[in-house]
Amino acid sequence: MARTGKTALGITTERGRLSARAAEDGLVSVNMGQPQLAWDEIPLAREMDTLTLPIEGAPTATGMGNPHCSFFVADAEAVDLDAFGPAHEHHPLYPERTNVQVAQITGPDRIRMRVWERGAGHTLASGSSSCAVAVAAARRGLTGRHVTIDLDGGTLHIDWREDGVWMTGPTAHVFDGVWRL
Repeated sequence: MARTGKTALGITTERGRLSARAAEDGLVSVNMGQPQLAWDEIPLAREMDTLTLPIEGAPTATGMGNPHCSFFVADAEAVDLDAFGPAHEHHPLYPERTNVQVAQITGPDRIRMRVWERGAGHTLASGSSSCAVAVAAARRGLTGRHVTIDLDGGTLHIDWREDGVWMTGPTAHVFDGVWRL
């Protein structure tokens, strides 16, 4: 947007084309698409209810173009994510491995979340994980469909609407690269 002067654009991802638009206060909103709620869309290893998995802690499974396993806990800071994350990333129910979130409800529509990303480890933030936790919390009746997620790296606003899960937050230039065929 900064380079072209446009206030809206499409971003092509492996999941498909996502719509992005400028929001207030220099933030950007992205429609991350509809959540995947069926066991075979996420995917899980076998058919089951995705709201409460048969794993200690009864996490919720959600797909956002990648698999997520969301645990709702009393204190997100108390979880040793460097041990907890990899133990669940490789759980047999997730044939493609999974992102793991520990989420604490801190207000009527506010969540403190920490994330372990599959293949990357403990990260400061994750947009798809934030969307998955927001969807899981709403499905479980813990929050409404519009929540604020506080992560180690900052804050995101998630709004699960009829047309998809909208994520709003700041952007930052991370790196430059050259793609060679």
